[in-house]
Amino acid sequence: MAPDFEARLRRLEDRVLISERVVTYGRAVDLRDWALFGDCFTDPVHADYSQNGLPAADFVRDDLVEIVRLAVSGYTATQHLSANHVVVFDAYDSDRARCSSAMYAQHHSTDGDGHELLILRGWYDNHLLRVADEWKIERLVQHVSWREIRPAELEV
Repeated sequence: MAPDFEARLRRLEDRVLISERVVTYGRAVDLRDWALFGDCFTDPVHADYSQNGLPAADFVRDDLVEIVRLAVSGYTATQHLSANHVVVFDAYDSDRARCSSAMYAQHHSTDGDGHELLILRGWYDNHLLRVADEWKIERLVQHVSWREIRPAELEV
């Protein structure tokens, strides 16, 4: 293969791997697969969920996993959809990239009084680092554009 073709092919492969990593982040939360979730990140990882109450900070990966696990543990089910991925590679470091992604996160809760649905809409700004042959999220910022809470519905 010509060197230019090989570089372009590698760039396409990296785009897919980056996008898959961002999708896996939400999928792992929904599956409650905390090992898979933790594998999405570098250690340490910078996370900013300040629009949801958790100030931006550098976290030991296992600590971030535990924080997110506890945050969703009160929900019966969650669904995190990740769309509109835009990947931009660092012009000076081929092992770094950013992936902006749309967020649609549903959190369903059932308690003795009925059902509640919390929906968050917005986007993520993910900064990724190539570690060996994998891409890991080393920094993420969650931007909540709006939230919606649907209260219990009456069942007949």
